[in-house]
Amino acid sequence: MIDEKYKETVYTDTNHYEYSTITHDENKVRIYTLKNGLKVFLAQNFDAPRIQTFIPVRTGSNNDPADNTGLAHYLEHMMFKGTSRLGTQNWEKEKVLIDQIASLYEEHKAEQDSEKKREIYKKIDEVSQEASQYAIANEYDKAISSLGASGTNAHTWFDETVYKNNIPNNELEKWLKIEKERFSEIVLRLFHTELESVYEEFNRAQDNDTRLVNYELMDALFPTHPNGQQTTLGKPEHLKNPSMKAIHKYFDEYYVPNNYAMVLVGDLNFEETIQMIDQYFGALPYKELPKKNAVVEQPITAIVKRTVKSPTTPRTQLAWRTDSYGTREAMLADIVANILSNRGEAGLLDLHINQTQKMLWAQAFSVGLKQYGYFSIVAVPKENQTLEEAKDMVLQEIELIKKGDFPDWMLPAIINDFKLQRMKGLETAEGLATTLYDTYIKGITWEQELNEMDEYASFTKVDVMDFANSFFKDNYVIVDKEKGVNDRLIRVENPGITPIKINRDAQSEFLKEILSDTTEDIKPEFIDYQKEIATDSLKGKKLSFVNNKYNDIAQLHFIFPFGSDNDRDLGISTQLLQYLGTDRLSPEDLKKEFFKIGISNDFKTTNHQLIISLSGLEENIEKGINLLQHWMQDVKPDQEIYNQFVGTVLENREAVKKDKTRIMTALTNYTKLGSISRFTDIISKEELENTNSVVFTDRMKKLYKYPYQIFFYGKSFENFKEYIGQYIEHESLEMPEAKQYPEPATGGNVHFINYDMVQMEMTQVGKGHEVNPLHFGKVNVFNEYFGRGLSSIVFQEIRESKSLAYSAYVSYSANSELKHPDYITTYIGTQPDKLMIAVDTLNELMDDLPEVPTQFENARNAALKQIASTRVTRNNIFFNTLRLKKLNIHHDFRKDIYEQIQGLKFEDIKQFYQAEIKPVHFNTAIIGKKENLNMEAVSKMGTFKEVSLKDIFGH
Repeated sequence: MIDEKYKETVYTDTNHYEYSTITHDENKVRIYTLKNGLKVFLAQNFDAPRIQTFIPVRTGSNNDPADNTGLAHYLEHMMFKGTSRLGTQNWEKEKVLIDQIASLYEEHKAEQDSEKKREIYKKIDEVSQEASQYAIANEYDKAISSLGASGTNAHTWFDETVYKNNIPNNELEKWLKIEKERFSEIVLRLFHTELESVYEEFNRAQDNDTRLVNYELMDALFPTHPNGQQTTLGKPEHLKNPSMKAIHKYFDEYYVPNNYAMVLVGDLNFEETIQMIDQYFGALPYKELPKKNAVVEQPITAIVKRTVKSPTTPRTQLAWRTDSYGTREAMLADIVANILSNRGEAGLLDLHINQTQKMLWAQAFSVGLKQYGYFSIVAVPKENQTLEEAKDMVLQEIELIKKGDFPDWMLPAIINDFKLQRMKGLETAEGLATTLYDTYIKGITWEQELNEMDEYASFTKVDVMDFANSFFKDNYVIVDKEKGVNDRLIRVENPGITPIKINRDAQSEFLKEILSDTTEDIKPEFIDYQKEIATDSLKGKKLSFVNNKYNDIAQLHFIFPFGSDNDRDLGISTQLLQYLGTDRLSPEDLKKEFFKIGISNDFKTTNHQLIISLSGLEENIEKGINLLQHWMQDVKPDQEIYNQFVGTVLENREAVKKDKTRIMTALTNYTKLGSISRFTDIISKEELENTNSVVFTDRMKKLYKYPYQIFFYGKSFENFKEYIGQYIEHESLEMPEAKQYPEPATGGNVHFINYDMVQMEMTQVGKGHEVNPLHFGKVNVFNEYFGRGLSSIVFQEIRESKSLAYSAYVSYSANSELKHPDYITTYIGTQPDKLMIAVDTLNELMDDLPEVPTQFENARNAALKQIASTRVTRNNIFFNTLRLKKLNIHHDFRKDIYEQIQGLKFEDIKQFYQAEIKPVHFNTAIIGKKENLNMEAVSKMGTFKEVSLKDIFGH
């Protein structure tokens, strides 16, 4: 029996609200339950005058009706459409038409004749046109952004739908007004245009390799349970035949206060906050939830094998079904997953497969769900290996666990790592709030969550072995992902809609109330970097220090003022180091030693900088430095390991050339910069194969003879200075000159890659003028107003009005370094038949910047509120100074941006647009199936060229 450290205690606050806290809880979370069953989780975090909010609803795709899968997800989308007071100009007239549309959808769903279905849909489209004249698109987003909110979003999964906002703390009451309004009722306005967006999301998922494998895996693991039988996005036949009536029923049944929670973490007053939440949400009625029959899966008693195909690199995935989250079985599965893979450090897969390069990559993990869960291993074989060989290799590692053939130190080290990761996770408002909502969804108490670490620590090696022997049998699912044509692609066809009116200038009475309800402004605080960063000098090295006020985790960074521009092969050198040991410690032993002391290391090479970092408990940082220095200075070259490493690098290069996302990144870079760029300037296959490993290890041995500075984030600068000097050697080498890469003019070129996919993606890139920090305020507001976010002009027109794309944006990106150009990027991801219409629409918008005064003011005020309520904290205090230095700025430049935005008028944005954006000429990158490309339309965009993978990757 475990002696539980954390125990629940009940108190009553000054306003007579009863709440529980947990003894020894460092975060001092308060948990209230209102009379209507609403759970409220409150905690304080004073990093910034902001509050991270989540409203988690205990329902998701597992509660979808069997004949209406995808409903929970679609409802999540519709929760952003407003109510009878928010998002409408005339509810009485709009309601009549929405009711008519709902009836038509029921007719449409019941009708079997395809021609008659099309006729009904035409009628739906007609009535929707009429209804749209009363609707105000995105008014929820306008209301929320007017508060200065950030991170506005939502997601749906098996058993959860979570609504997210991060708000300034002075806008708490307005936020509650808005959320109470949308959780009180649902209005399914602009329904068929949003349905188009859900179609697009479904079609995008068809091109997602991970989803392809996961759907097959879950279907086999859970042949009867909704976990495997009801995907979040739903079945295509259900998406094509939605029921507004069913969505209303679902909302009425599950969106009730005893089935969702309020999670608020930030700069808040407990008593005032709970009183305000009760004022707005306390009157919502309690309702009995629908009775559900538990679905019990039969045990898996044999190997279940499935195969899927796609153009990407082959891999295999194995999975065993587990008990639910928090059960003994689920916890032991989690421990075994970490014995095999502990963040790439010292697990059996890490050391025996990844470190020794026996495969391209292997990883284990476990997922705990509300009902059931699963343990899984992913294995990516090399080109000369079969999927069967990859499977056998990972199963051999499980056999080691069954025999107890893993070191005794590993179990306590894993538990310590769990504690360390939890400490990191709970130190931020978002991290703590995420953990709180997760416990609510899974139905466990905060007391249980906090005691979980001691439960993990109670397991012995014998427990783990016994579990492994009883759990891992021929009772698993295996999905082989082979390279080939995906013959399961299902495209949800565009039924054809007429663009609706979005009434950009209109405002509901509710929004006018929100905007006119003034709150006392938060005064911005701009940081004095010289005051917050302590500096010293030791042996010619600059030392910088920022105090960690939160916990005992420290970070040490060695910062070298040169990177891959100075030495093209620097990144390869640091990668090779990961596979090499010393005369005293093998590569595997080095990984183990770092993991034992709970110190992680990281080597990050950018164009102009190399940063070597250590992170972990402050008391062990010196041990980490000692180990790091020994590793780098005594690294032992090994040509055999190097040759293996070269093979792995080359295979990974080929694997990347099969991945759609990476191909689009390379294509965009080629379209932006041409054939000569950092992206394509890599060490060639021939050079790699003909180079001795000593060339790379010598680089590492000499590294600390170059110039660098040191940054320490922790508790005690004085203690750090006492020991760091012995690890600093004399600076004797000068850093190499940086290579200059061309930044050519853009305009008139269309580059295309043929790829087997459902959708088509297009990016346009235009080179602007040299960066000018005096424009940063205008850039901020322009992006908010025109190109990015849910309430931007582009999003409203392309997605809300015309349903032309699931994702579309225009972004002005200011360069991070002086004397280099800014770039303007546009993006559209949509169906091939809609791409050119979407491009034409975007071009119309960009031809003459639309003027919507209320939307501009909203964007401007939102930008001001976000700056005013943001604080620079933790290690960002130091790293911000490095970023600003590249712009020759030595103070908190947010002050200048804030002052510029304060005085900004729409005419200023218009002039900025006319001078900096409109004259820009664009190159275009397109990826998709060539047979779906409208060549006539594409030719109008510029000179068309189908490029090869070798062109865009440089190899």
